[in-house]
Amino acid sequence: MMRISTTLPMTQAGVPDIAMARHLEDLGYDSISMADFIVGDGTPGFDATLVLAAAATVTDKIGLEFGVLSLPLRPTAWVATQMQTLQHLSGNRVALGIGIGGFPGSPFWRAVGAPLQGRGRWTDEALQALPGLIRGEATKLGEDEVTLGPAAPVPPILIGGNSEAAMRRAVLHGDGWAPSLISPAALSKKVVQLRELAHELGRPVPSISVGGHAFLVDDPAAVESFTRVLVDVHRMAPEEAEDVPVTGGPEQVAERLHAYSEAGADMVGLSLDGGDWTRQAETFAEARAQLSRSRTKAADQG
Repeated sequence: MMRISTTLPMTQAGVPDIAMARHLEDLGYDSISMADFIVGDGTPGFDATLVLAAAATVTDKIGLEFGVLSLPLRPTAWVATQMQTLQHLSGNRVALGIGIGGFPGSPFWRAVGAPLQGRGRWTDEALQALPGLIRGEATKLGEDEVTLGPAAPVPPILIGGNSEAAMRRAVLHGDGWAPSLISPAALSKKVVQLRELAHELGRPVPSISVGGHAFLVDDPAAVESFTRVLVDVHRMAPEEAEDVPVTGGPEQVAERLHAYSEAGADMVGLSLDGGDWTRQAETFAEARAQLSRSRTKAADQG
């Protein structure tokens, strides 16, 4: 069955609404996703690890997904001990999405001394060390050998990014590949490339988790504004950008989920934009249920 995730809404005070994590669990969501965007210019940004730790305290089974953690911002050993801690606090519900971006060169990146050059190499070295560190094994980091405890199961590692380098990194170091802002048609072409890379490297094909944005309320202006950003900032062709936002009611969203599944996706995570988060969360959950029912019906008839 297609797995789904979404982000938490904000309260009127402008902080993540942790209580809604329980609502998502009750709706049958597979995970809560938290992005890692701290710019340092006054733009609101919350620490992803702390938010997911808070969500763990009010839920029992829903997954806790980093979508995605900017790895070059943090010392590798620190990331490992945070993942150990969160695994123990949550009962091993973490999915560790990893990326190399998130506003490199911003005031926050400069303030914490994050590398602006060689981020891919930094990330590859960190990915090689993280599993052993999380498992509590003696692991070489620079000139030191580090052993962290208490040991914890290594969470699934998902590599974010739409580039060939990200796909190669997912094949070599990850359990999954996590592209974002991509239409089903564009994803289908990328999946062919991903499978070719896996064959070339003699590795299993990673799972695929797609990230995107949904507007499941009637707000054409918000959709138009979002599409314009894809064209102006992300340099997408207008016709491609129009296929990225997910819109409509349960039937239309179920069709989009089916299209992503046919393209190769195992999971779809959508940020719910445009207002009335509760209604949108319920629409997304109902769309997944409709897709499941239609597949069951087709299997019974087949």
